[in-house]
Amino acid sequence: MYALVDYIGNQILIKEGEKVKIPFLDQKVGSKVVFENVLYFDNDKDRKVGNPYLKSVSFSGKIESHGKEKKIIVFKKKRRKGHQKKNGHVQKFTYVMIDKFSTKKASSKAKPKATKAKPRTTKKVDKK
Repeated sequence: MYALVDYIGNQILIKEGEKVKIPFLDQKVGSKVVFENVLYFDNDKDRKVGNPYLKSVSFSGKIESHGKEKKIIVFKKKRRKGHQKKNGHVQKFTYVMIDKFSTKKASSKAKPKATKAKPRTTKKVDKK
């Protein structure tokens, strides 16, 4: 059983009982996280595709730890000008343990009745 989830503009493939690496989430270790923007869901019996999201499926998990990626060096140089600039960037991330998924039953809403359109009456205009 797995799902494709949209989280802060990133599509993340998650499975129940696995640890997932997501962009940094500013919450304490041990706090709960809920993923509601499910794009695709497959549980071996049936497959569901959202348009754009599935409203009936959500995943919950617990934050395991936070960390930092390897430093990326950004070096800019303009030739023959003597201009050089060196910057670095370190991206933060969070590990989340996916606990369980939950499904909500679709509520049966009454379908709106089709109303018959009244025929339009046209007025005749006499030209003088």
